[in-house]
Amino acid sequence: MSQAGNSNRITRNYLDSLLIETRYMNSDNPDTGFTLYGETFASPVMTAALSHLEQLGEGGMARGIALGAKKAGCVMWYGAAEESEIEMLAGTGVRLIEIIKPYANRDLIYKKIEHAQKLGLLAVGIDIDHPFSEDGSPDIVDEEEMKALTTDELAQIVRSTELPLITKGVLSLYDAKESLKAGVRGMVVSHHNNRIEYALPPLYILPEIVKLAGPDVPVFVDCMIQTGMDAFKAIALGAKGVCIGRPLMSAYTNDRKDGVFDYLTKTRGELAKAMAFTGCTNLNRMDPSVIHRDCFIG
Repeated sequence: MSQAGNSNRITRNYLDSLLIETRYMNSDNPDTGFTLYGETFASPVMTAALSHLEQLGEGGMARGIALGAKKAGCVMWYGAAEESEIEMLAGTGVRLIEIIKPYANRDLIYKKIEHAQKLGLLAVGIDIDHPFSEDGSPDIVDEEEMKALTTDELAQIVRSTELPLITKGVLSLYDAKESLKAGVRGMVVSHHNNRIEYALPPLYILPEIVKLAGPDVPVFVDCMIQTGMDAFKAIALGAKGVCIGRPLMSAYTNDRKDGVFDYLTKTRGELAKAMAFTGCTNLNRMDPSVIHRDCFIG
């Protein structure tokens, strides 16, 4: 793939092109407290829905990230996994959101959602952007074929559970409209780590999706979110929260669960600093007008 079309690079450049203005008058120490689906957390910075993490030694990286997120007071998202792995993660006490693939065998989706509900997870989600492989043929994950969901199928899945159902991989008003039509209770704006080249940066389309979703359906962002300033830009533009992935894997490699805790705590501090410098005293008072698109940096 040409580096010119790499969606991660495009997303990173777009994030860096967003500048902030400062507002000091009448500001105060900010509160990063975050409420999601009736529960309160220390920060809107969460782990991304990572999958297939190594399991060496007491649960390995997946468990270490869970423990670090719990200690930091953050939500953990997690992707493709066996039931035993989800049980292990839930057993750490972290509040967990499980993201499920769009299996062609729809019974697998319902089975995983039923399991998540029995475990009392915070929410579940569906990777709507994972039906196709790189050549456009049906994707295969863990020997299971994937298939795109219809709006009617998604609506049936939403009705099948008491848990909030989230669609992940929304990158258009079309998919956002169909998701809302089906009754979802959350959406993740994402191109799934460069699944297709030349994808829109999530923050480019975010404000339109937030406007469409309205105040009752939270919209989240992932892809290249790495710092508290990245988080601030996304939340100021309307995101309810953000997800960080690969940096937490590196943090775990460097210092296990303490590295994950330290990274999430540092990111929360960076977010608080940006909020303080722009007069955003809490997450309900974030103002998109502090964000400006840079026109001078190449």
